[in-house]
Amino acid sequence: MSATELSQRDNEDVLKILKAIKDDPALTQRELSSRLGMSLGKVNYLIKSLIQRGLVKVDNFKSSSNKISYLYMLTPSGIEEKARTTFFFLKRKLEEYERLEMEIGELRQEVSIIEIQKENPESKDIRQ
Repeated sequence: MSATELSQRDNEDVLKILKAIKDDPALTQRELSSRLGMSLGKVNYLIKSLIQRGLVKVDNFKSSSNKISYLYMLTPSGIEEKARTTFFFLKRKLEEYERLEMEIGELRQEVSIIEIQKENPESKDIRQ
């Protein structure tokens, strides 16, 4: 599955998973699910796709309770993908922020006009 096949939401989720794995490679899928607010099935699906794409490597290790667990590690390609995804995520969020900033400015202007019209009911539409 290529990055272009992922939805915007999936890309955000992949970024969250890559960050979490980088910070704590010993997290289980259940812990990732809980921390990231995603279903266990979605975490499993995305991790499998990251492994297939060569972005995450899985190693077994024995925990203190002698149960076999997995250690998820970012590959060099995974580190690169995380950086690329972070860049595009930031770019998209900045564009959203700028659009919201413009919309807020327009709404403030509308409110100002309405307030002026309430204060001066004899004045017609001051935008004319």
